[in-house]
Amino acid sequence: MFRKVLVAIDGSAQSLRALTTAIEEAKAWKAEVHAAYVIEIGLFSSLPVDNTWEVMYSLLDKEGRDILDGAANAGSEAGVPVTTHLRQGHAGQELLNLADEIGADLIVVGSLGKSGIERLLLGSISSFVVTNSPVTTMVVRE
Repeated sequence: MFRKVLVAIDGSAQSLRALTTAIEEAKAWKAEVHAAYVIEIGLFSSLPVDNTWEVMYSLLDKEGRDILDGAANAGSEAGVPVTTHLRQGHAGQELLNLADEIGADLIVVGSLGKSGIERLLLGSISSFVVTNSPVTTMVVRE
C-alpha cells in the first residue's frame, strides 16, 4: 500500500520514535524511507543579519546533518535504506513540499518536537502537516 515514506526528524526523542515507526512501516510494505530535517529559518527573522545568524545557521546545519547521518545508520542497521533531505524554511510547509516532490504516500511525524516553547511560537508542525497533507499522515505518540 505504501511505497514512499517520509519521516520528519529533529533529534527529539519523539522524532526518533517516528523514525523507528517509519522504518518498521517501510519493512512491512517494502517501501522507501526518506528522512527530512528542516532548519526553521523563521527563527532567525528577528536576529540581525550578521555573524550571529551565520553561526546559528551553521550550528543547525551541522546538527541536521548529524541527525540525518544517524537516521541513515538506523535504516542501514534495520536493512532499510534511508534517503536523507536537509531543507530550510517553514518545517511544515517544507515537509509537504518534499512529500510532493518525492511522491510520498505516507508522512510520519512525532506529536511533539524539541521544545514546547517552539510549539507555542510557531504552531505545531505535526498539526500543520496533518491539517494540510493530501496523503496519509501518521502521528507517533510516546
